[in-house]
Amino acid sequence: MSTSAAGAPLLEVQQLGKRYRLPRRRLFERQPTVQALAGLSFTLQSGRSLGIVGESGSGKSTLARLVMALEPPSEGRVLLDGQDLHALAPDALRRARKRFQMVFQDPYGSLDPRQTVARIVGEPLAAQGVGRGEQRTRAAEMLEAVGLRAGDLGKYPHEFSGGQRQRIAIARALVTRPALIVADEPVSALDVSVQAQVLNLMQDLQDRFGVTYLFISHDLAVVDLVCDEVIVLHEGREVERGDPDTLFREPRHAYTRRLLEAIPQPPAAALQARR
Repeated sequence: MSTSAAGAPLLEVQQLGKRYRLPRRRLFERQPTVQALAGLSFTLQSGRSLGIVGESGSGKSTLARLVMALEPPSEGRVLLDGQDLHALAPDALRRARKRFQMVFQDPYGSLDPRQTVARIVGEPLAAQGVGRGEQRTRAAEMLEAVGLRAGDLGKYPHEFSGGQRQRIAIARALVTRPALIVADEPVSALDVSVQAQVLNLMQDLQDRFGVTYLFISHDLAVVDLVCDEVIVLHEGREVERGDPDTLFREPRHAYTRRLLEAIPQPPAAALQARR
């Protein structure tokens, strides 16, 4: 559960921006830059889910890296429980990481094929200095929480299906009992028949553990199912935000309307088909 003060947001993003330098095309010209994210601000309360939607290149994954403190911002701040993550010393940031974890897009690529499930799920605990015995006990608890068996701890990633591998990735993210999980396209690499199972699992785990999700996706049907609020990004800037019911059924911005027109059926219908 969050340790934030009553009413205070768990996550606060303030005027966040990120610029990347590009290679020079000529020897003496000024090095060009690209603005991947510009002036984004939002708050996220504990136990809620915020969806970030946009096409490739919209700044979604850049936002994920900044929130996870994997890259420094060019401007702005990321506050978790009131702490500026990018202002923390390395040791303090390592300790803070037990409060926020990430689920990646590719469940196989994010799992080391040379490591057993026990080592994979226990890795965040090892980074926090937790002993091997407690690592294994807590890893077994998390596997059972995501619908797998404690007996799977000795297996390797290749022995599981895509949906099962993503459950392992979710177990790894949950093993430190984080307040926040950043989910970057967590079901896009899965078969359609498996996506709804994983999304339902994530909702069940939110109800059970009170976890907060920052859910990044290009799929409007996905965020319509799992998110309380949605922000639409286009070329690194917010163009629209609101609750899914309003946003996807009465979009105000032309870009949001184009996103809706690009899918074969509206989000509600797509969700119904996946259940």
